[in-house]
Amino acid sequence: MKQSENIVPTYDKLFNPVVKALQFLGGSGTIEEINQKVIELENIPDEIMEIPHGDTDGGRSEVEYRLAWARTYLKKYGVLENSARGVWALTSNAANIKEVDPSEVIRKVREQIAEQKDTRIVSDNNNEVMQGLEQPDEIQNWKERLIDVLLSIEPSAFERLVQRILRENGFTQVEVTGRTGDGGIDGKGIARINGFLSFHVMFQCKRYQGSVSASQIRDFRGAMQGRADKGLFITTGTFTRDAIREATRDGAPPIDLIDGDQLTDKLKELKLGLRIEIVEKIDIDEEWYKKI
Repeated sequence: MKQSENIVPTYDKLFNPVVKALQFLGGSGTIEEINQKVIELENIPDEIMEIPHGDTDGGRSEVEYRLAWARTYLKKYGVLENSARGVWALTSNAANIKEVDPSEVIRKVREQIAEQKDTRIVSDNNNEVMQGLEQPDEIQNWKERLIDVLLSIEPSAFERLVQRILRENGFTQVEVTGRTGDGGIDGKGIARINGFLSFHVMFQCKRYQGSVSASQIRDFRGAMQGRADKGLFITTGTFTRDAIREATRDGAPPIDLIDGDQLTDKLKELKLGLRIEIVEKIDIDEEWYKKI
């Protein structure tokens, strides 16, 4: 592990920040909203957020990975619940909880783990995590594999994939240009809203390992200035916080950002190149039978 990773908060140190973030968000939020609020509340600097998880620069950051495990533990502890749409919420049991005792959360969850077959606790990057549990979106091995596939295909194939995604989402007249010297403009299209309003959109799609910087957003905006109503920047990597702020800067044409995590979610939603299997799980309610 790199020395810098040692200063990334461990997953148990993130329990209460996650709870507090959801309280600030009104009791529920998407993963992106929760992560951003935790980063804001804990004042986690950009250089820590840009530390990748694992050996590659693409995919999630180490902080996001540990936040995912924090959500998993809190869910098993009964403080959080999540829907199929990826929205996380405080449970009714947590309505009056201001904070949790991390050691108590870990103890309770370990008791549950001990009762489950093929489940054990392993050490991973200074975090003790659960292995052998059901793995919903927290582990996201499929996302990491998908990012690897996207990084391996030809640039022109990635541009065609983005073109297909935009068409599947209601864009019309989607063209891939990708002309050299066009300031990074890879294509354009028209986004229609309810059949009445339309916006001319220019997009840049970047197969990228690491984080897109604010200067790259400014370059893209400069290239689209006066040529489109909105911009769309799609990457297999992530965006720095400065890049996110630059994209929504007051007085400048807005640019929507789609990072690798959102891109893989969209491919899953559209079932483009993914085969999704639903596995039935049956639990026996022993207490119910005892009451007969």
